[in-house]
Amino acid sequence: MTVLVEQYWREISTGLAGHAIPARHFVLHAETDTLRARIEGDAVLGPSTFRLAYLEPYAEAARTWLHDEAEVIDTTHLTPEQAAMQIADAANS
Repeated sequence: MTVLVEQYWREISTGLAGHAIPARHFVLHAETDTLRARIEGDAVLGPSTFRLAYLEPYAEAARTWLHDEAEVIDTTHLTPEQAAMQIADAANS
């Protein structure tokens, strides 16, 4: 799940920490053009105006706070399998 509102992320992370629940926060990033192409070319869900509406809010969050709060995996040029392997490798390190 992508959290685009910093206040919500603070509530989630503070709540987990308050209960001593460890969390690793990963952001699966892709450049805007790549995200747009993936959404528009989605063979399972089809093009989604709902998902397209979140491209700019994601870009804004990424620029201002989100990437500072997470381990960012740039998926722009990765297959889903390659992205999964990077997350698994990071989680096991």
